[in-house]
Amino acid sequence: MANPSRRGQVGAPVSTEGKGDKDTPFANTSFILPHGLQLKQTINAGTTSVTIPAGITWVYAICVGGGGSGSGANQGGGGAGGLAWGWTLANSTCVVGTGATSGTGVSGNYTRYGNIIAGGGGGGTTNGILGSGGSGSTNGSTNYWGIPGGALGSSTVVGGFGAGGGGGGNISNPNAGKGGDGISGAGGKNSGATGGNGGSGIIGGGGGYGNTTTGAGGNGINILTGAITSGGSSGSAINNGGGGGIAGNASAGTGGLGGGGGGGNLPGGNGILYLFY
Repeated sequence: MANPSRRGQVGAPVSTEGKGDKDTPFANTSFILPHGLQLKQTINAGTTSVTIPAGITWVYAICVGGGGSGSGANQGGGGAGGLAWGWTLANSTCVVGTGATSGTGVSGNYTRYGNIIAGGGGGGTTNGILGSGGSGSTNGSTNYWGIPGGALGSSTVVGGFGAGGGGGGNISNPNAGKGGDGISGAGGKNSGATGGNGGSGIIGGGGGYGNTTTGAGGNGINILTGAITSGGSSGSAINNGGGGGIAGNASAGTGGLGGGGGGGNLPGGNGILYLFY
């Protein structure tokens, strides 16, 4: 049975002090990983039930919503799915959101376990919700812990930084605006010849479509290994701009597993749920 005294703990930082330190650093550096618990279940999108062993009262959950899809119109790349974490009572049900499958600028779907919830990434003209990044033309959003989202870019600045980055918006040159960075990156705006790059973060936003060149997808971070998950590179084809997910690289423009935003006209990555106890 999990020690109930751990209920208030979140991640512990790794010591980076002198070489004389005798303690072995914790293998993972992410601030959202729980200290001293083991990852027991990794649940992919579409699952609605989960079995928790008898005697386990509290579960630490990390929820990632599905990524939004990119649009070939003027909305830009899809936003990265939201990220939420924390302790909740053990529960036999869950919702693990799928990424937006339509390539016409649609938001991803939310992920929830107990009282921990993360929104799907913004798509089209829909703002990010519950911590997700905005599409290329919408705002990012405040997350589960109240960290505010970033604003949509304007004619002079790119998308703002936040829990969910703000969409790239239009800037005053022929190229599109870059999506805002954040915990969840935003989509880049597509206007003119070149699509804007997606924002980077723990989860990356999708690059915007351009008439000549698609923007690159933002990078993410695999929270279990610390490795960078890569967004798609920019290029002439629309399938290069997916964002890196929390659990996988972008693939052929589709956002990576774990909420990566879709690039060009392509889908967002599926959400994911991690359970520790």
